[in-house]
Amino acid sequence: MSTEADKLRELIENAIADGIVTNEEYHSILRQAGADGREDKEELALLCNLQEMIANGTVQRRAT
Repeated sequence: MSTEADKLRELIENAIADGIVTNEEYHSILRQAGADGREDKEELALLCNLQEMIANGTVQRRAT
């Protein structure tokens, strides 16, 4: 059975596979992170890593 963090990791991996995170993908990631009403340390680390990749240009965030 997948944990919430595993589901979040999969969403992030799929979103960054092409080097672009769309607004739709980004919002799906945030919804998954809050799906169980809390964000544990692993989920926060995944979100932090995603933010770092966007900030340093490893992946781009686009509206479409």
